[in-house]
Amino acid sequence: MAVGDGHDEYGRMREAMSGQFSGSAVVNRPIEEVFDFLAAGTNDPKFSPRVLSIRKESDGPSRVGTEFVSQVKDAGMKTNRRFELTEFEEPTKIRWAERSKNLVTATEGGYDLEPLGDSTTRVTIFNTLAGHGFGKVLVGLAVRAARKDADAFAQRIKAAVEAS
Repeated sequence: MAVGDGHDEYGRMREAMSGQFSGSAVVNRPIEEVFDFLAAGTNDPKFSPRVLSIRKESDGPSRVGTEFVSQVKDAGMKTNRRFELTEFEEPTKIRWAERSKNLVTATEGGYDLEPLGDSTTRVTIFNTLAGHGFGKVLVGLAVRAARKDADAFAQRIKAAVEAS
């Protein structure tokens, strides 16, 4: 991976000082299957307990510009979220940005997929969180909780893909 892409030593230092977190897992499925599962965009409730519901707003297959609307529950509060796919490189890269206005938002997020063999794929998920208004006080707590759960989150993705 390239220097400064968030997955090298410099990137890890930058991640520690920012609102970014990431986690990785090795999935026992070919990269195309993992990509298709994640690109569908509606499987999040299968691996993220905070996502209560999600639906695709755009017609057709997922691509740059596709939007998803979800309802999530964080710290006992339900909020609605809107995300847009900003990069889509089959079968290795998906990026999104949150378009909704909440106290804490994911300004950038994504999946990186790397084939490790014919039927094994490394998936890395990351998000960059930002606080708005009073959310600037809360974002540090959200980032710490997300970092603590990042690898377990990646393992839940693995389990969901392998069960599909």
